[in-house]
Amino acid sequence: MAISPARCLIFGALCLLATSAAGGGQQEAFRRAGWLADLEVVRSAFATKYPDLEWEVFERGVNLNNVFDTARTGIERANSAHEAERAFDQLAHQFGNRHVRFDWPENARAPEGSGDASVCTNLGYNERMQAPPLAAFIPGFQALSPQPSTEFPAGTLRVGKHMLGVLKIPLFSPEGFPALCEQAVLTLGINAHGRCDGDCPDRVQAWTASQMTLDFARALAAVRASGADTLLIDIAGDGGGSEWAEAAARMVTEKRLNGIPTYFARGEHWAIRLGRWERELREAAAGAKGADRALLLELAEAVSQRRVEALTPCPTDALWKGQHPPCKLMGEGFYSTGLLPAANRADLVGKPWAKLLFSPLQYPYHEGVWQGAVIVAIDGGTGSAASQFAAELQDDHAAILIGSMAPAGCGHTDGGTPTPLPYSRGVLELPDCERIRVSGHNLADGVTPDIPVTFPDQEPARERASRLLPAIAQATDQLSHRNP
Repeated sequence: MAISPARCLIFGALCLLATSAAGGGQQEAFRRAGWLADLEVVRSAFATKYPDLEWEVFERGVNLNNVFDTARTGIERANSAHEAERAFDQLAHQFGNRHVRFDWPENARAPEGSGDASVCTNLGYNERMQAPPLAAFIPGFQALSPQPSTEFPAGTLRVGKHMLGVLKIPLFSPEGFPALCEQAVLTLGINAHGRCDGDCPDRVQAWTASQMTLDFARALAAVRASGADTLLIDIAGDGGGSEWAEAAARMVTEKRLNGIPTYFARGEHWAIRLGRWERELREAAAGAKGADRALLLELAEAVSQRRVEALTPCPTDALWKGQHPPCKLMGEGFYSTGLLPAANRADLVGKPWAKLLFSPLQYPYHEGVWQGAVIVAIDGGTGSAASQFAAELQDDHAAILIGSMAPAGCGHTDGGTPTPLPYSRGVLELPDCERIRVSGHNLADGVTPDIPVTFPDQEPARERASRLLPAIAQATDQLSHRNP
């Protein structure tokens, strides 16, 4: 990661350390002072940009000074860049939100458009992002033939007197399905080995996400047609994805789900986001009439007030002393679904500004494609948008969760707020938002299953899958009593 003159104006003397090591990488002489300077950049970023800081201190008992003192000691004892990186990584692991991480130069993805790779490869579509199946290994599972989609493997499983339809969601984002991208490139008339810049990536993303939604609906319909009375959704190992999870959650239940209240880290990032949101709402209001116009202007005013919050800093000095800050650390950012926690799609579809209010409307979804009982299998590999999917269904009593605790937490909006480290050329990634569930708990606490299943480490998939059977039987029994 090259450091531009503009960044040097920002980082001042720290750039002297980085530029003096130009071209060094892992082969340059280890300079401990440079890594310690980077640590101070990290400390400042946590103090000003990490929304979960108060939760870390008072809910998880993190002593911020001890964490950074330990990292400093690790760097002072390090004799190589690798050992210094490990000290930073260990620092990240002390925090409860899994979106806290460091990206190091050797782990950076190849730049887009490199070599003779296809458009889809350069855009980051990679099937290795998919989670492998788990429920499909349960004894008695029968795959549907033919399969209704390539993205969502489906089958049936009889448990007692219940016929379960089993559906795997390997990833809540089209980026895990290169075949979808290849279809988009062909349909949109894009050169498969040419450049894809300008609005091209957005066009590909919109097409693939729409097709993924239609394919998911087709898979749900196929499971329903199989005679299943209960749907088992396997999201074990699913690391997350995008806002598409919000649409998917509403497709698997006829209940009207609510988005999770969202809070943001104060600062320029959310001020820009909210400013754009307000501008788009006012532009939409200019072309609307009656109640629509009044609603759009009301929401634009609410967004404007939130923008004032974003631009009003709240000092975190007290947290480093184990005390609460003198102000609300975070601003209120509406919901995981946008400005509205819930919406009737029929009331908004066709209105050009609908997705500004309710983000699932950017996809061609329909509520309640599946209308029966729902069980969701999660584990320690379930994360981010996948965990949020499970949490929303659980909070609105629309599903029973089985498996082991899934890590969760709000992540990065609009690309997040990456912090470059001038000397090491690493990048600190911090989440920029926080979500609070119906229970009042931070989503970053993780998603606890209703029926726990213990999965020993490194256990083969078939053995892990067999452990789900008693939990499935218990869940179907509970659902039978809940919906006689």
